[in-house]
Amino acid sequence: MSTTDLGTSPLPFDEVRVPVSGGALAVLRWPAREPDAPAVLALHGITANGLSWGAVARHLAGRATLLAPDLRGRAGSAELPGPWGIAAHADDAAALAAGLGLERPVLAGHSMGAFVAALAAVRHPDSFGRLLLVDGGVGFPAPTHLSPDELMTAVIGPAMDRLSMTFPDRTAYRDFWRVHPAFAEQWSAEVDAYIQRDLTGREPELRSSCRLEAVRTDGVGLFDPDVLAAVRRLPSPATLLWAERGLMDEPQGLYDEQRLAEAALADTRVTPEPAPGTNHYTLLTGEPGAARIAGLLLAAAGRG
Repeated sequence: MSTTDLGTSPLPFDEVRVPVSGGALAVLRWPAREPDAPAVLALHGITANGLSWGAVARHLAGRATLLAPDLRGRAGSAELPGPWGIAAHADDAAALAAGLGLERPVLAGHSMGAFVAALAAVRHPDSFGRLLLVDGGVGFPAPTHLSPDELMTAVIGPAMDRLSMTFPDRTAYRDFWRVHPAFAEQWSAEVDAYIQRDLTGREPELRSSCRLEAVRTDGVGLFDPDVLAAVRRLPSPATLLWAERGLMDEPQGLYDEQRLAEAALADTRVTPEPAPGTNHYTLLTGEPGAARIAGLLLAAAGRG
């Protein structure tokens, strides 16, 4: 059976709302089997939502409680107002940890969520334990002739384009994603549930729930000096798990050995680990990547 035909049903989850500045965030919760199991707070990417962590939750198999919010301006938290920005999300993460009564949970983030996680650990050092950065969180030298807005467009332009599109029904949205190069060979019921959570509105004008102003502000914020410096000031050890391939399944990923060398991580608390055979998305949603992440999370929690 090819990975395109996988029929794994998404793992059931609870959805709760947790107060933060200006309102409440929607948080997806996959509970652990045992009351003394560790907790993981997991942050998604710039145009994603909490259900992107569904495959990881399944691989955790109840050995930890996984809590994945829809960040401010996305999916179940789309109506939560600004201010937007990486610092705002970092403070929201600390508010979630406190509001949910978490004792120094493992903090994980994918893509933009990794930058949020690093900054949250710096701004709120007593709130979190070890970190797992999934294909994000570490900056690298960028072309100096481009503005932050131009840099963001160069990296996530196709994702930004989607936010202005409308779709006649959910099948059309599924068809749009199924031909995406990153997912074409690794589609699953979990991926389908994740992308369907993004939709809002009514047929025949369904659209992404991501608020464009939030995504634009957050994207530009990724190049803020304080955000980029966060990995050099981490109070706890972190692992950077990086994908071999890029956002469109292109051979050049966000990271490679040369870019990591240029990032000069030797004097930080970050340990890079490659994930061969994955792209930016399937590192989180595909079977090998999700299993690898689950193992690293359990190790970070002292349960590996």
